[in-house]
Amino acid sequence: MNRSIGRVAGVVLLLFGALFVNLNVITLVQADDLATHPANRRLIIREYAIERGPMVVGEEVIARSVETEGGDLRYRRTYPEGPLYAHLTGYYSFILQRAALESALNEDLTGRSTEEVAQNLGELLGASDRAGNIVELTIDPAVQRAAAEALGGVTGAVVAIDPTTGAVLASYANPTYDPNPLSSHDPTEIRQTWEALNADEARPLVDRALRETYPPGSTFKIVTAAAALEAGAAPDDTFDDPELFDVPQTTADIPNFGGGTCNDGDPITLADALRVSCNTTFAELAVELGAEGLAAQAERFGFNSTVPYELNVVESAIPNEQDVPATAQSGIGQRDVRATPMQMALVSASIANGGQLVRPHVVQAVRAPSGRQLRGPAGASWDVGGPSGDRPVSPRTADQLRQMMISVVENGTGTRAAIDGVEVGGKTGTAQTGGDPTVWFIGFAEERVAVAVVLPNSSQDATGGALAAPIARAVMQAALDR
Repeated sequence: MNRSIGRVAGVVLLLFGALFVNLNVITLVQADDLATHPANRRLIIREYAIERGPMVVGEEVIARSVETEGGDLRYRRTYPEGPLYAHLTGYYSFILQRAALESALNEDLTGRSTEEVAQNLGELLGASDRAGNIVELTIDPAVQRAAAEALGGVTGAVVAIDPTTGAVLASYANPTYDPNPLSSHDPTEIRQTWEALNADEARPLVDRALRETYPPGSTFKIVTAAAALEAGAAPDDTFDDPELFDVPQTTADIPNFGGGTCNDGDPITLADALRVSCNTTFAELAVELGAEGLAAQAERFGFNSTVPYELNVVESAIPNEQDVPATAQSGIGQRDVRATPMQMALVSASIANGGQLVRPHVVQAVRAPSGRQLRGPAGASWDVGGPSGDRPVSPRTADQLRQMMISVVENGTGTRAAIDGVEVGGKTGTAQTGGDPTVWFIGFAEERVAVAVVLPNSSQDATGGALAAPIARAVMQAALDR
């Protein structure tokens, strides 16, 4: 009997010990995490007692907090231009939490760091009348509207960047959505809107400018040309002009777009091959450069790296190891090469500014409610590491590519991007990967704006020159009119 009592007592003591340890873990270790957990209703009420700072583009407020009457949640977040900036602002929801800049800039918008919140919730409760900071964005409203209007109802995305500073002037994706219902204080409205958006096959919640990658098609020939020029080639180097490039190690040869030759069978220069987008020339170059050489150049432009941006950008990718047939396909922007519009805008910006890889940023300034600037934009350059640093190509190569891209717009495949009296360069792209083509245009207008336009799942006869170039033109014109 005594032995049984002893065993029970031991078990009870063990349970008390476990309870004691658990209480101490919760009190000493997990307290901060539990107090600041997004699902903590007390924290939600406290945070909603703060007048969250506005987001501003130019003179326009695109996200603001308005005071409500009654209820636990003192302020409600509203978006006057809702769908136009939805993928940038995101939403601020007591059920869905935060998205996009509402999440990335939460510390700025609430006027305090999360570390301070975690260490002193009493301060947060006592400072409920304190307004959050003002966030000024680099987006130009006219350029953003031009992107939206030029895309119309077509699925796609546009990114426009200042090539000298990295300031993002426009970032727009179709289809978009209205963040206001998701930020309401009506749980039923929030859930119904969320379910409808997620059930929509067009996927309006996906920011195609940053969060989707596509085969870049012939726009990637800029990268292939850059690798060749950096390796010692020249724009006037000549190549044979066959109807098909006989790809080693396979019977799947690479034809030119539409079939036929690029220069009536006569030798063609590298510059002219880019101007008319000659597949056979760039497939040959890719094989000569090899998979490693091609990938190394792409990586100097930012491929296979995380873009240092306030919002998450999916990595653009190219394999470092490929067989010869795959390398030939990669040289014309197909096979396993994938890129975001943001990445291709950075490629174009690097050519426009003389060979520097800029660091994109969308925050121009963060200001206290008094107007005092707390911090400015991020640095202008993006150092990807390695011997090239923030220089994917030399100034000489950048100038050569710049002239080649200008020729594309003046009398090549990109004429529909031309702007009277303005030096415009560009490159079209039409990626055919078995389904409907993905069409592109990347380019620049002088050193004032660089753009990338992508239209996935276009019609079978679509081309980048016909569909994407006019959109790019409208966006560049708006940027020039700033």
